Formats: sequence, structure tokens, C-alpha cells
Amino acid sequence: MSTTIAFIGLGHMGGPMAANLVRAGYRVTGFDLVPVAIEAGRTAGLSIAASAEDAVRDADVVITMLPGGEHVIGLYAGGLLAAARRPGTLFIDSSTIAVDDARTAHDLAVVAGHRGMDAPVSGGVVGAEAATLAFMVGGNDEDFAVALPILQAMGKRIVHCGGSGLGQAAKVCNNLILGISMIAVSEAFVLGERLGLSHEALYQVASNASGQCWALTTNCPVPGPVLTSPANNDYRPGFSGALMAKDLGLAEAAFALTGTDAKVGALASEIYRNFAAGDGAMQDFSAIINVIRAQNAEDAA
Repeated sequence: MSTTIAFIGLGHMGGPMAANLVRAGYRVTGFDLVPVAIEAGRTAGLSIAASAEDAVRDADVVITMLPGGEHVIGLYAGGLLAAARRPGTLFIDSSTIAVDDARTAHDLAVVAGHRGMDAPVSGGVVGAEAATLAFMVGGNDEDFAVALPILQAMGKRIVHCGGSGLGQAAKVCNNLILGISMIAVSEAFVLGERLGLSHEALYQVASNASGQCWALTTNCPVPGPVLTSPANNDYRPGFSGALMAKDLGLAEAAFALTGTDAKVGALASEIYRNFAAGDGAMQDFSAIINVIRAQNAEDAA
């Protein structure tokens, strides 16, 4: 394929995503600060640049997958946009960042003579490796048309959510639902335990009734009913408590930005923030059930 892609951020998500672009026939130049990630990218067939700026110089499209908004904006403003020599280079940020940060990144790209788009993902490392990610895209129609075949090489479902920042808006709203629903499912299982109800019985009822949700049927927080859930693997993530705390923090930032009164969302954010301050940071977010159990044991003591 004639499109040249620069991929900045070759970690657990970015590395497999870039590798799938290579498999789809794109020329991909990558960069990361971590030597192990660089070597994995080289093994996957990427050309490795000496710096992020070198990676983007002759790129038609630049994809970034970075830890936070400060990293995206810092890199854009710190020389990445200036290093891209082709006017109108399309910068696609697939990091999960605040909505206002996404809009700032877009504006920086436009001022520099380029194009900007936010395209956060859902599906985790498994989805990144299998090219089955869901992309939530914020950008104009023309840029979306350019990005679509590239995103299809890395994902299974691509949704154009509207203009700049609205991909991140969709992501934060979705993960707000997920965080709240996992707490609700976990509290229901703890209540069931204290009432003498077996996990299997509650699962069979709720998974086929109005309590059905992804947190129950795919990421069930108790061992047994869903064999592939992290609960059957010592709560190894999956989607970590640290990432859920981060995403709910972004939801809180969006509450403040829009003046939204969201009491349950704010409480869920506090619960996961406390969870991620300890061992929960490296556990699957469904391990929140163990915190709920412990709190109830303390109350009964």
C-alpha cells in the first residue's frame, strides 16, 4: 500500500496494533522509548526510527498511543507536528485522554497545517493482537474516510461519533457505564453470598434477565460461571484497576467540564481510585468484588 504510517507508542496496545498494520501491507515506521517495545516492533516488521520526530518526517498518517493527555499534547507541541514535512499529514491519537485534551491536540495539528482526529479504542490487548478492536472516532467526514481503511486493519468495529473530541466522549461514557455496572454486579454477588445464594444460580438468573450486562456475562467477577473471565485466573488483567481508575477520573473531568451532576459516577470513581491506590492497580478491575467482601466482613466483625 502507498500510505506511509508512523506509529508512536509501541507498548502493550500500540505494538500489536502497529504489527497488524504491517500485516495489512502498510509501510510502518515506529518509535518507543522502551527498548523491549522497540525490539518487538522490529521483529513484527516495523522500521524503527531514532526518534519520534524522525518517524513522522515522511509519513502520510501518524498514530499515537500514549499514556495520557499531557504526553500527547507535550509531544505534539514539542516538535512532532513541526517535524512532519507533508502538509495535511493526518494525526490520529488512539490514546485514552480527556475530551478537552483531545480537542487541544486537534487544534494544535490544524494550526501546524495538518489534520487531527481522536480514535480511542476498546477491546484490550487481546483485541489489539486479534485486530478486533472497537474504535470511537472524532473528526470530520473527509478525515474519517481517509482513516477508515487504516482503522479497519486494526479493528472490527469503527464508529464515527462526530467532530473533534467526540470519540473520547464516547469512550468516557462507555467506560463510565462499565465501571458502575461492575460495582453493581459485584455488590449483587456479595449480597447473594450473604443470603446463601450460589454464584451459579445468581448467574443463571441475572444473565438471562434484566440484570444482563457485559460486566456479568463476559467479565463475571466470581470464578466459575464464565470460564474465560479474569476471576478464573487470579484476577490477572484484563483491564486493570489502574486503567479503570484513570478512565473514571476522565469521566469526573468531563462532569466538571460540562457541569454534569453525576453522583453515582463520582462515587464509582472514588471507589476505583482507592482500589488502584493499592494492589488493585495491577489486578483486573473486577477484583473490586474482593474490596466489597472485605468491607462487609469488617462491618460484621
